[in-house]
This record gives sequence, C-alpha cells and structure tokens, in this order.
Amino acid sequence: MSNNARLEYDGKSYEFPVIRGTENELAIDIKTIRSATGMITIDPGYKNTGSCKSAITFLDGEKGILRYRGYSIEELAEKADFLEVAYLLIFGELPNQEALDKFHNDIKGESHVDEEMKKILDGFPKSAHPMGVLSCLTCALIAFNPTSVNVSSEKEMYWAIVRIMAKFPVLVAWTLRKKKGLPLDYGDDTLGYVENIHKMMFKKPNHKYEKNKVVIDALDKLLILHADHEQNCSTSTVRMVGSSHAGLFASLSAGISALWGPLHGGANQAVLEMLEAIEADGGDTKKYMAKAKDKNDPFRLMGFGHRVYKNFDPRAKIIKKAADEVLADLGVEDSILDIAKGLEKEALDDKYFVDRKLYPNVDFYSGIIYRSLGIPTEMFTVMFALGRLPGWIAQWREMRLNKEPIGRPRQVYIGPTVRSFVPLDER
Repeated sequence: MSNNARLEYDGKSYEFPVIRGTENELAIDIKTIRSATGMITIDPGYKNTGSCKSAITFLDGEKGILRYRGYSIEELAEKADFLEVAYLLIFGELPNQEALDKFHNDIKGESHVDEEMKKILDGFPKSAHPMGVLSCLTCALIAFNPTSVNVSSEKEMYWAIVRIMAKFPVLVAWTLRKKKGLPLDYGDDTLGYVENIHKMMFKKPNHKYEKNKVVIDALDKLLILHADHEQNCSTSTVRMVGSSHAGLFASLSAGISALWGPLHGGANQAVLEMLEAIEADGGDTKKYMAKAKDKNDPFRLMGFGHRVYKNFDPRAKIIKKAADEVLADLGVEDSILDIAKGLEKEALDDKYFVDRKLYPNVDFYSGIIYRSLGIPTEMFTVMFALGRLPGWIAQWREMRLNKEPIGRPRQVYIGPTVRSFVPLDER
C-alpha cells in the first residue's frame, strides 16, 4: 500500500505523503501543494484541516473517547485532582508527590496580584460582562510581567506557567466578587488548589469559610473535564496568536475572547438562558420538547447533542453524577433546575432524541451545577476558562517548543477583477 495520496487535475498527477498518528489517524500532508500545483485547498471552518501535530489530547467523537496524554477522561476524573491533570497536560507526565508538592508550593508563592490591578478592575462597571473583564485583566498582567519568556529556557518557561496558574484563579475570583459586590479575597495557602479557588470566590465577609467536600469534588471534576479538548476554536486561537511569538498572557487573553462566543464556551450560559425563557413561558417542558422536534420552529434545545461527539459525550456521563450529588447535598429548590431535570428525563426517554443521539451534554450539566452553587449565569464561561487554562498553556508551550511557523491561512478571492479608479465627481 502506497504511503502517498495522489491528486490528479488538468491531466497532471501529483503525490503527497500520508502521515499516521499514534491512534491511526491519517492525514495528507499538503504543505507543498501550492508550490507544486499552484493551487490551495479551501476548508471553511477548518473542519477537515489539521493545523498541527499534537501529543496532548486525543478525541474520537464517533466512539465517545477523550484522553489527555493517553489517560482516559473517566480515569482522570475519578482518580486525579485538577492540579495533577494540569501538570500532566502541560509537562507530559503525571507528577510524583515531590513534583506535585513543588508545583503547588511554587504556585502559592506567586499567587499575589499587584494591587494596581484593583484599579483596573475598579474601572469596569458592574454591568460589564465577566468574560470581557477577565480577558482585559489577563492581558493587563503583561504590564506587570513585561519581559518576554525565553522558550528555550526550561526555567523561564516553568516560572511563566507557574505565575499564570497562580494568578488566573485570583482574577476569576475577583471578577465574580466584583459582580456580586463583595470585597476581594486573596485566598488561603493552607488549602488545596481547587479548595482555595472555592474560598476566594465564595467566602462571605464576617463568615468563617467552611469547605463542602461534595461541592469541591464537583468543581474539581468540572475543571478536569474542561481542561483541554483538542484543536477547538479557543485553543486554535491561542496557538495562532502564539505563533506570532506573542507572549503567553497575550495569547491566553485572545483564547478567552474566542471562548466567549455562544457557539463555544458560552454554550452553558445559553442553556440557562433557555431554561429561564421556558420558565417565563410557563415552564411546560413537553411544549418545548415538541418545539425542538418541529424543524419549522426556530427554537433550539441548548445543551443537547454535540458537534464532535456523535454518540455520547464522555464528560456528560461523569458530570451528571456530580450534578446529582451536588443538588442532593445542597438541597436546592429552584424551578429552573426542576425544568432542567424535566427536560433531561424526557430527552433520555424520547425516541426522537434517543435515535438522533441528542443526549444532555457537558454544558447542560455544568450549567446546572454552577447555578446550584449560586454562580451568576454570565460567570459560567469564566468557569470554563478557568478549567481550560492548563490546556491552553500546554498547547501554547507545545507550539513554541515545536517551532511551528506563524499561522497564515490562504484564501480564494471572489471580489471584483481589476478596474479603473473613478474620480469622485464622476461617481
């Protein structure tokens, strides 16, 4: 069997090498196609185009497989914590206890955020969307860390990673507390990484912080499940921006902006907005399930099915259990959550949805958990960004270490052909 693919056009034949990934994925290497043929390929949305070779995440949407560095998402969610998974994604292997302790201690040592950052935060009105605030604050970190990272220096790369892993949760917590009108909190370095995030976000003035193991475990799992997802829109943005040799913080800020969209990270926010709209219309879930099945109805059932996972979302199975545990533990009574549970039950039992694999996805369940914890709907995508942070870092680091060229897609021009300029008084 040939290791080349043949392209035939206009009586000429060209061959291009076929490369095989470790999971037997096949790709045609067309980097010489323009010089060899004078043609380019066109692939709107890059749905069939591999932008890089990556050793970080493997995803098989048809089989419902998601693995980080070879480890299944199911096993990581059950046996590891978020900081271990972050280390795995960024550095390639699970840490031993000594490496994990050092990583955590180094993060705690860099967790302070310059007081002048508060002035930037104060400049935002309460009405500002948290994703816009977070993107700006992340980019503003450059002003306080102006030197560029020497990517050939393991030490410099390590400390850049430690700094953003330390400071980003503070920015997330500050963004939430600004939204809620609460005083800013710097956390507690006696706590674990996720426990500290929870405390920074939710500790109330004049109240002793009490950690809830069920809630912490659910947050831990949510962050793990969102930590990376191959070459999606925001990850590709981080790599694209970084390919210009823009710094880590600037590249991450661009990724946050890409994640903001309702077709990407904003999906869990869209789920809650849909549930609120159903409640405002009387809360009749059967009515809306019928609307979802009517192809002439513009209503879209948010949080069901997935553009990548064609049979089931492996993350949803894990987080459904966590959602059930959180709701049971907190004893939350909420008509919105009742509507969500009603939609879930009907979709799992309805032949129309079962046949079309329109199962509740990770965005559906994560939105339920965040609402039950009292996180404002506009903050849901910020929580997504917090989980995705190590994946973005890992992808940026891999791209720079691989010395990948600057991203520069081509186009097929379809505008006017050459024409003469017409003076203003003759138009």
